[in-house]
Amino acid sequence: MLILLGLAAVAATFLGGLFAIKFKDKLHLILGFSAGAVIGVAFFDLMPEALALGKNENLVQITTVIALGFLAYLLLDRTITLHFCPDEKCHNPEHRGKLGAGTLAVHSFLDGVAIGLAFQAAPAVGVIVTAAVLTHDFSDGINTVGLILKHGGSRKSAFGWLAVDAAAPFLGVLATLFFTLRENILGYILALFCGFFLYIGASDLLPESHHAHPTRWTTIMTLVGAAALYLVVKLV
Repeated sequence: MLILLGLAAVAATFLGGLFAIKFKDKLHLILGFSAGAVIGVAFFDLMPEALALGKNENLVQITTVIALGFLAYLLLDRTITLHFCPDEKCHNPEHRGKLGAGTLAVHSFLDGVAIGLAFQAAPAVGVIVTAAVLTHDFSDGINTVGLILKHGGSRKSAFGWLAVDAAAPFLGVLATLFFTLRENILGYILALFCGFFLYIGASDLLPESHHAHPTRWTTIMTLVGAAALYLVVKLV
Protein backbone atom coordinates (compact mmCIF):
# COMPACT_ATOMS: atom_id res chain seq x y z
CA MET A 1 0.00 0.00 0.00
CA LEU A 2 2.70 2.50 1.00
CA ILE A 3 4.75 1.60 -2.08
CA LEU A 4 1.80 2.36 -4.37
CA LEU A 5 1.19 5.70 -2.65
CA GLY A 6 4.85 6.58 -3.03
CA LEU A 7 4.65 5.83 -6.75
CA ALA A 8 1.54 8.00 -6.99
CA ALA A 9 3.54 10.88 -5.50
CA VAL A 10 6.23 10.29 -8.14
CA ALA A 11 3.60 10.46 -10.90
CA ALA A 12 2.01 13.66 -9.52
CA THR A 13 5.38 15.44 -9.39
CA PHE A 14 6.30 14.35 -12.92
CA LEU A 15 2.98 15.54 -14.31
CA GLY A 16 3.48 18.98 -12.78
CA GLY A 17 7.01 19.24 -14.13
CA LEU A 18 6.07 18.06 -17.62
CA PHE A 19 3.29 20.65 -17.64
CA ALA A 20 5.86 23.38 -16.87
CA ILE A 21 8.25 22.12 -19.58
CA LYS A 22 5.50 21.96 -22.21
CA PHE A 23 4.47 25.56 -21.56
CA LYS A 24 7.99 26.96 -21.23
CA ASP A 25 7.07 29.93 -23.44
CA LYS A 26 4.67 31.03 -20.69
CA LEU A 27 7.42 30.84 -18.09
CA HIS A 28 6.55 34.20 -16.49
CA LEU A 29 3.02 32.97 -15.82
CA ILE A 30 4.34 29.65 -14.47
CA LEU A 31 6.75 31.53 -12.20
CA GLY A 32 3.89 33.73 -11.02
CA PHE A 33 1.85 30.67 -10.11
CA SER A 34 4.90 29.03 -8.53
CA ALA A 35 5.56 32.10 -6.37
CA GLY A 36 2.02 32.01 -5.05
CA ALA A 37 2.12 28.24 -4.58
CA VAL A 38 5.44 28.26 -2.70
CA ILE A 39 4.33 31.10 -0.43
CA GLY A 40 0.98 29.34 0.00
CA VAL A 41 2.70 26.12 1.05
CA ALA A 42 4.69 28.10 3.63
CA PHE A 43 1.75 30.00 5.12
CA PHE A 44 -1.12 27.54 4.76
CA ASP A 45 0.64 24.16 5.10
CA LEU A 46 4.12 24.20 6.64
CA MET A 47 3.57 26.92 9.26
CA PRO A 48 0.29 25.52 10.69
CA GLU A 49 1.70 21.98 10.67
CA ALA A 50 4.89 23.11 12.42
CA LEU A 51 2.87 24.94 15.08
CA ALA A 52 0.54 21.97 15.54
CA LEU A 53 3.32 19.40 15.81
CA GLY A 54 5.24 21.66 18.18
CA LYS A 55 2.23 22.15 20.45
CA ASN A 56 4.28 21.24 23.49
CA GLU A 57 6.99 23.71 22.57
CA ASN A 58 7.09 27.45 23.07
CA LEU A 59 5.50 29.06 19.99
CA VAL A 60 8.30 31.61 19.98
CA GLN A 61 10.75 28.75 19.39
CA ILE A 62 8.83 27.59 16.31
CA THR A 63 8.58 31.10 14.84
CA THR A 64 12.25 31.67 15.61
CA VAL A 65 13.15 28.57 13.59
CA ILE A 66 11.02 29.91 10.70
CA ALA A 67 12.99 33.18 10.82
CA LEU A 68 16.29 31.28 11.02
CA GLY A 69 15.29 29.27 7.95
CA PHE A 70 14.59 32.47 6.03
CA LEU A 71 17.88 34.07 7.07
CA ALA A 72 19.90 30.88 6.50
CA TYR A 73 18.60 30.62 2.95
CA LEU A 74 19.39 34.31 2.40
CA LEU A 75 23.02 33.66 3.43
CA LEU A 76 23.23 30.65 1.10
CA ASP A 77 21.74 32.66 -1.73
CA ARG A 78 24.18 35.55 -1.33
CA THR A 79 27.32 33.53 -0.77
CA ILE A 80 27.27 30.05 -2.31
CA THR A 81 25.16 31.06 -5.32
CA LEU A 82 26.83 34.44 -5.91
CA HIS A 83 23.56 36.32 -5.93
CA PHE A 84 25.33 39.66 -5.92
CA CYS A 85 28.18 39.78 -8.40
CA PRO A 86 30.66 42.69 -8.62
CA ASP A 87 30.40 42.91 -12.41
CA GLU A 88 26.59 42.45 -12.40
CA LYS A 89 27.03 39.09 -14.10
CA CYS A 90 26.95 35.84 -12.20
CA HIS A 91 29.47 33.31 -13.43
CA ASN A 92 27.06 30.45 -12.82
CA PRO A 93 23.48 31.65 -12.29
CA GLU A 94 22.29 28.04 -12.42
CA HIS A 95 23.57 27.65 -8.85
CA ARG A 96 20.51 29.51 -7.57
CA GLY A 97 18.14 27.29 -9.51
CA LYS A 98 19.88 24.14 -8.32
CA LEU A 99 19.81 25.31 -4.71
CA GLY A 100 16.08 26.02 -4.95
CA ALA A 101 15.37 22.73 -6.71
CA GLY A 102 17.42 20.85 -4.13
CA THR A 103 15.43 22.47 -1.34
CA LEU A 104 12.19 21.41 -3.01
CA ALA A 105 13.53 17.86 -3.35
CA VAL A 106 14.32 17.67 0.37
CA HIS A 107 10.84 19.01 1.09
CA SER A 108 9.39 16.32 -1.20
CA PHE A 109 11.34 13.71 0.76
CA LEU A 110 9.69 15.01 3.92
CA ASP A 111 6.33 14.77 2.15
CA GLY A 112 6.98 11.06 1.75
CA VAL A 113 8.03 10.84 5.39
CA ALA A 114 4.76 12.55 6.32
CA ILE A 115 2.77 9.92 4.42
CA GLY A 116 4.58 7.06 6.12
CA LEU A 117 4.33 8.56 9.61
CA ALA A 118 0.64 9.37 9.09
CA PHE A 119 -0.08 5.72 8.31
CA GLN A 120 1.86 4.76 11.42
CA ALA A 121 -0.60 6.90 13.39
CA ALA A 122 -3.78 5.63 11.70
CA PRO A 123 -4.89 4.55 8.19
CA ALA A 124 -7.53 7.32 8.02
CA VAL A 125 -4.91 9.96 8.85
CA GLY A 126 -2.62 8.46 6.24
CA VAL A 127 -5.26 8.77 3.52
CA ILE A 128 -5.88 12.46 4.34
CA VAL A 129 -2.18 13.31 4.38
CA THR A 130 -1.60 11.41 1.14
CA ALA A 131 -4.35 13.34 -0.64
CA ALA A 132 -2.79 16.63 0.44
CA VAL A 133 0.72 15.54 -0.56
CA LEU A 134 -0.36 14.31 -4.02
CA THR A 135 -2.07 17.61 -4.74
CA HIS A 136 0.84 19.87 -3.93
CA ASP A 137 3.41 17.45 -5.39
CA PHE A 138 1.97 18.51 -8.75
CA SER A 139 2.80 22.09 -7.76
CA ASP A 140 6.27 21.00 -6.59
CA GLY A 141 6.96 19.62 -10.06
CA ILE A 142 5.99 22.96 -11.63
CA ASN A 143 8.11 24.87 -9.11
CA THR A 144 11.19 22.68 -9.65
CA VAL A 145 11.14 23.09 -13.42
CA GLY A 146 10.36 26.80 -13.11
CA LEU A 147 13.37 27.43 -10.87
CA ILE A 148 15.80 25.63 -13.17
CA LEU A 149 14.52 27.24 -16.39
CA LYS A 150 14.40 30.72 -14.84
CA HIS A 151 18.09 30.55 -13.97
CA GLY A 152 19.17 29.56 -17.45
CA GLY A 153 19.08 25.80 -17.03
CA SER A 154 18.37 23.60 -20.03
CA ARG A 155 15.33 21.37 -20.52
CA LYS A 156 17.63 18.41 -19.85
CA SER A 157 18.74 19.91 -16.54
CA ALA A 158 15.15 20.73 -15.62
CA PHE A 159 14.08 17.18 -16.39
CA GLY A 160 16.96 15.78 -14.33
CA TRP A 161 16.02 17.83 -11.28
CA LEU A 162 12.38 16.92 -11.85
CA ALA A 163 13.39 13.26 -11.67
CA VAL A 164 15.20 13.91 -8.38
CA ASP A 165 12.19 15.74 -6.95
CA ALA A 166 9.81 13.03 -8.16
CA ALA A 167 11.87 10.25 -6.58
CA ALA A 168 12.19 12.07 -3.25
CA PRO A 169 8.69 11.37 -1.81
CA PHE A 170 8.97 7.70 -2.75
CA LEU A 171 12.26 7.47 -0.85
CA GLY A 172 10.67 9.31 2.05
CA VAL A 173 7.87 6.77 2.23
CA LEU A 174 10.37 3.90 2.16
CA ALA A 175 12.45 5.52 4.89
CA THR A 176 9.57 5.42 7.37
CA LEU A 177 9.63 1.64 7.22
CA PHE A 178 12.84 1.83 9.25
CA PHE A 179 12.29 4.65 11.77
CA THR A 180 9.81 6.79 13.66
CA LEU A 181 10.14 10.52 14.30
CA ARG A 182 8.99 12.50 17.31
CA GLU A 183 6.34 15.09 16.45
CA ASN A 184 8.19 18.05 17.93
CA ILE A 185 11.31 17.28 15.89
CA LEU A 186 9.27 17.09 12.68
CA GLY A 187 7.66 20.39 13.69
CA TYR A 188 11.05 22.10 13.84
CA ILE A 189 12.01 20.64 10.45
CA LEU A 190 8.80 21.93 8.87
CA ALA A 191 9.36 25.35 10.48
CA LEU A 192 12.82 25.51 8.92
CA PHE A 193 11.40 24.72 5.48
CA CYS A 194 8.69 27.31 6.00
CA GLY A 195 11.44 29.94 6.24
CA PHE A 196 13.18 28.50 3.17
CA PHE A 197 10.00 28.64 1.09
CA LEU A 198 9.12 32.17 2.17
CA TYR A 199 12.51 33.32 0.91
CA ILE A 200 12.30 31.39 -2.38
CA GLY A 201 8.83 32.71 -3.13
CA ALA A 202 9.22 36.32 -2.01
CA SER A 203 12.84 37.03 -2.97
CA ASP A 204 13.32 34.85 -6.03
CA LEU A 205 10.21 33.67 -7.85
CA LEU A 206 7.95 36.66 -7.17
CA PRO A 207 10.27 39.43 -8.47
CA GLU A 208 11.36 37.38 -11.49
CA SER A 209 7.81 36.46 -12.50
CA HIS A 210 6.97 40.04 -13.52
CA HIS A 211 10.44 41.09 -14.68
CA ALA A 212 10.11 42.55 -18.20
CA HIS A 213 6.50 41.32 -18.37
CA PRO A 214 3.15 43.01 -17.71
CA THR A 215 2.35 42.58 -14.03
CA ARG A 216 -1.41 42.11 -14.36
CA TRP A 217 -1.47 38.47 -15.42
CA THR A 218 1.58 37.42 -13.43
CA THR A 219 0.01 38.97 -10.33
CA ILE A 220 -3.24 37.14 -11.04
CA MET A 221 -1.33 33.87 -11.43
CA THR A 222 0.45 34.48 -8.10
CA LEU A 223 -2.91 34.95 -6.38
CA VAL A 224 -4.24 31.84 -8.14
CA GLY A 225 -1.24 29.83 -6.93
CA ALA A 226 -1.71 30.94 -3.33
CA ALA A 227 -5.48 30.41 -3.49
CA ALA A 228 -5.03 26.93 -4.97
CA LEU A 229 -2.80 25.83 -2.09
CA TYR A 230 -5.17 27.40 0.44
CA LEU A 231 -8.11 25.46 -1.00
CA VAL A 232 -6.14 22.24 -1.09
CA VAL A 233 -5.17 22.54 2.56
CA LYS A 234 -8.67 23.52 3.66
CA LEU A 235 -10.50 20.90 1.64
CA VAL A 236 -8.14 18.02 2.30
